[in-house]
Amino acid sequence: MDNKVEKQKQKKSKSKFQLFLFAFVIPLLFCVMILLIVATVSGVNVFEKAKEYGSKIPYISSMVAGNESKKTDSKQTEDTIIKLEAAVQDKNTQMNRLKKQLEKQDRDKEKLLIEKKQLEEEIEELRNEQDPNKRAYKDIIKTYEAMTAKKAAPIIISMEEAEAVKILSQLNTETLAKIMEKMPPDKAAKFTELLSADTSN
Repeated sequence: MDNKVEKQKQKKSKSKFQLFLFAFVIPLLFCVMILLIVATVSGVNVFEKAKEYGSKIPYISSMVAGNESKKTDSKQTEDTIIKLEAAVQDKNTQMNRLKKQLEKQDRDKEKLLIEKKQLEEEIEELRNEQDPNKRAYKDIIKTYEAMTAKKAAPIIISMEEAEAVKILSQLNTETLAKIMEKMPPDKAAKFTELLSADTSN
């Protein structure tokens, strides 16, 4: 019995829904479709008109405004991101340019230091050449190097030890060895000892 009553209720609710659907919803949709076709053919933008009329209705206008503000906010955010990315790129370019400038300055500084050292050496050399005593001393050394060891050895032995050591220390190795061979063994040993001490100092 209950089942029959339940079934009858379900049938009634279905028939009411079908009646509502066929009597109201379908004709309404049909009318809306016809209106859309007519409006489109006559050149009226239905969606723009709907937005315009909707903005005059209190609740719907706030929804439309909310959507518009969201779009505006989104556009502003995108613009801000683009500007910030451009600023970052600009800063990177500036940093790279400064880095290259610093590297060039370091290279220029190193080059200047080398040139300075070369100039100082040239100045020192010129000063040495201008000093008559140094020029004369160089000439003396050249003279001893040009002499035979047999002639040079007795002259050096007869000098004061300090002066003899000074001359011997400036001679090239080959000339020094030949002169030492021509000296008496005790003198050769003495000068060798003095030269070693002078070199270590």
